Amino acid sequence: MTAKVVERYLTLSLAMNRHVDGLVDAYYGPQAIADKVAAAPVLTPENLVLEARALVGAIDAGEPLGDPDAEGEPGPNRLEVVPDAGKDAARRHFLRSQAIGLLTSARKLAGEPIAYADEVEACYGVRPRRVFEDDFEAAHRRLEEVVPGGGPLAERYVAWREAQAVPPDRLEAAIASLAEDLRERTRTLFGLPENESVEFALVSNEPWSGFNYYLGGLRSRVVINTDLPVLSTSLGHLVAHEAYPGHHTERVRKEVGLVRRHRCWEESIVVIGTPHNLLAEGLADLGLEVVMGSHPEAVEAEHLHPLGISYDQDVVAVVREAAEALGGVRANAAFRLWEDRADPDTVIDEVARWSLTTRARAAKQVEFLLHPTWRAYIFCYVEGLPLCRAFVAGDPARFARLVTEQLTPQDLLDQTLPSH
Repeated sequence: MTAKVVERYLTLSLAMNRHVDGLVDAYYGPQAIADKVAAAPVLTPENLVLEARALVGAIDAGEPLGDPDAEGEPGPNRLEVVPDAGKDAARRHFLRSQAIGLLTSARKLAGEPIAYADEVEACYGVRPRRVFEDDFEAAHRRLEEVVPGGGPLAERYVAWREAQAVPPDRLEAAIASLAEDLRERTRTLFGLPENESVEFALVSNEPWSGFNYYLGGLRSRVVINTDLPVLSTSLGHLVAHEAYPGHHTERVRKEVGLVRRHRCWEESIVVIGTPHNLLAEGLADLGLEVVMGSHPEAVEAEHLHPLGISYDQDVVAVVREAAEALGGVRANAAFRLWEDRADPDTVIDEVARWSLTTRARAAKQVEFLLHPTWRAYIFCYVEGLPLCRAFVAGDPARFARLVTEQLTPQDLLDQTLPSH
């Protein structure tokens, strides 16, 4: 019997993860599918391409989506099934966009040449663009007005930022304090299922600043990278992004609603290189703003100052806005590496110059962009935040849709409220 669409999607994702460890970011779906993939021979990249193309074709042909866990025994993670046939078209639209991302990654594995911008668009659902350097210069002028001290802006800005480093022995206490506050705000605004939990841990030797490992069963393990000093200016955002109301909140709400109640098992897997990632990162970046307002500095200071942590809230608000504009430096760096084929050392210098940061921090950013799994992922941040912000338009109910429903970047573009 031929497997139905959702089972084929899960199987293909897990099969591709055998080629690219980490492509599957999280999986808590039917164990039988994972066991079957693990026991089967590793598919060649060429066969993965064929499977991905066939999956897209099956979705387009209207083949049954299926319930790959229909025979499973009821248990603590299963609720009464609520059929929702009216969502079938939306599920197909979501699954098709995800399958196109998988197909693109499979084609890359098979050695097919794909232009960088085409790869980003196929994987993440938006056409990437370079950012005008005029935007960076405008951000520099704004920083020039508020960053204390004398001398060149870059030196002053680096000195100010590094002075906001959280002492390592106070980092866990700061994280716990912020997480408790953000959790309660998230619960009040959007609701959280009972028994959800987040474990925080400090790690090193990773290309990212923080990561959420969703374990299923309403549990996350959030790790914070300490390769470079963690800055108080970004700590609140980091906790909000990874936990409340960001990645953890999205995953637990979708596990309870989409997976357990509506049997949308495609949501039991998170796969890198698919459009869902762009919305996940965009909503996570927007999270602090949604639950604490556009200027959360006073609240953050209430958590950090009692712990003796430096946090210059009078400057942070302006720096936060400028830093968002300077986030486009990462987009240009990606184009420089993968379209212009610029030397990485040259790109590190360019990132340090435009981001007004140390060479060590610039090198960490370029390390992320050079990673084969993550090289296109940067646009999930650069394009995801403005897309989600425009969609939400200050309305918490629209943010609730992001952490509850199956949406694609195109859905947000189609449903974004017109600006006045």
